Amino acid sequence: MDGKRMRDNSQIEKGPTEDERGSSTMRTAETLLRILPMALCVVALVIMLKDSQTNEFGSLYYSDIGAFRYLVHASGICAGYSLLSAIAAAIPKQLTMSRAWTFFVLDQLLTYIILAAGAISTEVVYLAYKGDATITWSQTCGSFGGFCRRATASIAITFIVTLCYAGLTLISSYRLFSKYDAPVAYTNRGVEITTFHS
Repeated sequence: MDGKRMRDNSQIEKGPTEDERGSSTMRTAETLLRILPMALCVVALVIMLKDSQTNEFGSLYYSDIGAFRYLVHASGICAGYSLLSAIAAAIPKQLTMSRAWTFFVLDQLLTYIILAAGAISTEVVYLAYKGDATITWSQTCGSFGGFCRRATASIAITFIVTLCYAGLTLISSYRLFSKYDAPVAYTNRGVEITTFHS
């Protein structure tokens, strides 16, 4: 009996179970997926902050355009959140319902913030390249080509960040809703229904 108990204890002390290894691998993957948008946001932010051009037509800075200022602020917010959420995800801690809801809501919120920044900036760059005759908006990129190229690069990186956040949203959604039990199908078989006859 003691020999059997010792064998059972030796099996327990062998190491982490398959579920623990799987959750550790999932935690590592999620942490890396949270660090990636942080790095990309910083790159997009730096490119946009340095986006300025001066020539014979005048000077143009990113701060002259409201959509680009919004993109800079959104990238900064997303970079900060990505860092904090990566640290929180890396800590081996039991995922409570409140923590799962927090990740889910914040991932959703940041996804929409960065998507809006990319979409608004894309419209501005499109108008800068193509112009709009109906509102007499000239093709600015013909005169400020370097400015437009840097803005386009920053926006392209922003959309890659959006894809990363979409992936994080799927992960946080799965983690949250997998904590709930599946709905139970109710049938009216065996249920007594009272009827009234006149």
